[in-house]
Amino acid sequence: MTKETAIKLFEQKQIRSIWKDEDEKWYFSIVDVIEVLTGTDRPRKYWSDLKSKLKKEGSELSEKIGQLKLSAEDGKMRLTDIADTEQLFRLIQSIPSPKAEPFKLWLAQVGRERIDEMEDPELGIDRLMETYLRKGYSKEWINQRLKSIEVRKALTDEWENRGVQKGQEFAILTDEITKAWSGYSTKQYKNLKDLKKDNLRDHMTNLELVLNMLAEATTTEISKEKNPKTFDDNKKIARQGGTIAGNTRREIEEKTGKKVVSEINAKQLDTNKKIN
Repeated sequence: MTKETAIKLFEQKQIRSIWKDEDEKWYFSIVDVIEVLTGTDRPRKYWSDLKSKLKKEGSELSEKIGQLKLSAEDGKMRLTDIADTEQLFRLIQSIPSPKAEPFKLWLAQVGRERIDEMEDPELGIDRLMETYLRKGYSKEWINQRLKSIEVRKALTDEWENRGVQKGQEFAILTDEITKAWSGYSTKQYKNLKDLKKDNLRDHMTNLELVLNMLAEATTTEISKEKNPKTFDDNKKIARQGGTIAGNTRREIEEKTGKKVVSEINAKQLDTNKKIN
C-alpha cells in the first residue's frame, strides 16, 4: 500500500482543504474525512463523539485541533474543525472503518521502513533513489541531491552543537543562507517556482543545488572555526556562508549572461525528459 493508493480513497468526495503559507501546511476538513471513511450522514455527531472518546483516553489531540473558515454547502465561509496531515493520520487510526484500513496499513509500513532505515541507513538512500528515478530525475541530478542531503545534515548537526533549536530557528538560519546566495527568501524562492509544501531542493537545477551546497558547506566550516555562542552569531555566519556562494552565483551570471535562479520546477518539465 502506497501513500498515493491510500489517498485515492478521498477521490470519491471533495475533501475541503486549505493551504496556510505561514505554516507551510495543508489543513483538511475533519468532518469531510469522517464522512468519506465512515459513510455516516451525521459526520459532525460522529466527530463530537470521537472527540469525547479521545479525551477520555487521555489524548490531547482534540485539544490541539484548530478551526479555519471553509466554504460550506450554502456557499458561505464557516469555521470548520481542521487537521494537518499528522493530526489527520492520528484521527484515522481511531476510526473503525474498512476504508480507513489502507491508511493504517500504510502508516504501519512507513513506521517499519523507518526502523529498518535506522538499523541500515543505506536502505533509506536506496528508497530515496528509487523514488527520484520514478519521478523522472536523471541519475546525475539524483547524485547531486543525495550529496546535498549529506551537506545539509552536516550543517544541522553543527547547528545543534551550537544550541540552535530545530524548527523555527533552523528555518530562520536557512532563510538567511538562501537570501544571501540566491537573492530570494525561501518563501520568495518557492513562489518563484510556484511551489507550496514541496521541498525546494527537489525543484532546483544542478547548478542551483551546487550553489546551495556551497552556501551550506561554507556556513558549516565557518561555524566550526568561529564557535558562535548566540543565535545572532549563528545568523551572521549563515549570511557569511550564503554570501560566498552568492558571489559565485553573480560571477557565473556575469560570464554566462544567464540567471542561475530558475523559475522552472520539476512539475513544469516535460515528463518524458530527465530532470537535470
